[in-house]
Amino acid sequence: MADVRRRIGLSLGADVCWPICYEQILRRLDLTVEMGGDSIGFDVERVRIEPFYLRQPTSYDVVIDRLTHWYGTSREWIKKAILLDGLYVFNNPWSIQSNEKHTSYCAMMRLGMPIPTTWMVPPKGYHTQPDLQVTLERYAEMFDLAELGERVGYPMYIKPYDGGGWAGVSRIDDADDLQRLYDESGTYLMHLQQAVDPHDLFIRCVGLGPQVRIIRYDPSAPLHDRYTTDDGDVPDDQRQHLVDTTLTINAFFGWDFNSCEALRQDTTWFPIDFANPCPDSQVTSLHYHFPWLIGANLRWSLFCAATKRPVRPNLDWQPFFDIADTDASYPEKLSQYAALARTRLQADEFDEFCDAHLPHLDEILHDFFGSDMAHDAVRQKVVAMYPEHEVDDFTEMFWQRIQDWRNDR
Repeated sequence: MADVRRRIGLSLGADVCWPICYEQILRRLDLTVEMGGDSIGFDVERVRIEPFYLRQPTSYDVVIDRLTHWYGTSREWIKKAILLDGLYVFNNPWSIQSNEKHTSYCAMMRLGMPIPTTWMVPPKGYHTQPDLQVTLERYAEMFDLAELGERVGYPMYIKPYDGGGWAGVSRIDDADDLQRLYDESGTYLMHLQQAVDPHDLFIRCVGLGPQVRIIRYDPSAPLHDRYTTDDGDVPDDQRQHLVDTTLTINAFFGWDFNSCEALRQDTTWFPIDFANPCPDSQVTSLHYHFPWLIGANLRWSLFCAATKRPVRPNLDWQPFFDIADTDASYPEKLSQYAALARTRLQADEFDEFCDAHLPHLDEILHDFFGSDMAHDAVRQKVVAMYPEHEVDDFTEMFWQRIQDWRNDR
C-alpha cells in the first residue's frame, strides 16, 4: 500500500472567509482514505498567479476556481492544466467562457423548461469599430420599441444577456419605463423578459456537485438579508422538482457549483436566472447557510480528489436533447434529465464515499463554527466590506446566524 497525497488548489480573488474555514476544517478532519490499494491524504494550497510554461506539469489534483469568469491568466492556466494534466476544476472554464445567460435560456427552452417570454434587442449604443456603420446601414432593421413591449408583455425586466450581480437589471411597468431604460442601457446587449407576476415564492437553489440547498430569496432586501434563513416551506414534490431542475442545468453546462433562481406562480416554477457558475460564497451574503456551503465544498472536492474524478472537457448535450425529443410529458422528461445529471455527477458513488469516509464531518463543522477561529474569519470578511463603525454590529449579526444554524442542527 502506497502513501499518496492529493493536492487541492484554491484559485482565489477577493475571497476572505470561506478559504480560511475550508482550510481549517480540512486540517481538523485529518482525513486518510483507503482506496485502490493506496492510503490517500489531502493537502490544500492557494494557487499563485505567475508566468507559466505551457508544458509544465501541474501538481494539483483538484482546483476550486473563483477567478476564471473574469481573470484571463488564471483561466488560461486552468485550461492548459485540464488539457495537458487532466486537472479537475470547479467549473468547466470553456463552459463559463462561452455559455452566458442567453445560451442558458435557449438551451433550457430546448429541454422544455417554462422560461418566461424573452426577447433580445439590439444595443442602444455601440463602441466604434471598423465596418460598424456600413453594417448597420445595410442590415439593421428599424423597430418599434413600444410595439415590442406589447409583445413581451408588462411588467417585464430589462437585463444584460450575460453578467451578474444584478448589474443593469430593472423592472419595467409601462412603455415610458421601457423607452427610458432602453435609452439608458448604453452599449449593453439586453434581454426583455416578461415578469412572473404575480408570484408567491422566490427560491434560489445552490448546487455543488450532487448537493442542492433550497433557500427562500428576497431580492428587494439589503444584500445581507437577501438569502433568508428558511426554505419557503416548499412541499416535498416541488422540492424534488427544484432539485431536479438545478441538477439538470448544472450537469448540462458542466458546472459543479452554480445557483439557480426560480419563481412560483400557482404551482408552476419558472426558472429566471440560472447561469451563475461562480455564486456568492461569502458569509456576508450566506450567513446562516455559510457552514452548509463549506461542508458541501469539502465533501465534493475531497470526493473528486480521492477518486481522481475525470474531467469532462466536452459537454455532450445530445443525450439531453434525445430525451427532449420524446413524447413524454415535461415532468417525465425532467425526471429523466435529472437521472442523467446524477449519473454524470456520480451521485451514488458520492453518497457512498461520504458515508464511508466523512461521517464525522458534520460534527467537525458544528464544533468549528463555534470556535474563535471561525469568529475571526467572519470578522475579517466584515472588515473587508463594511465601514469601521459597522464592523462590530455586522460581525455579531452574522455570527449569531451561524449559531442559529448550529442550534438548528
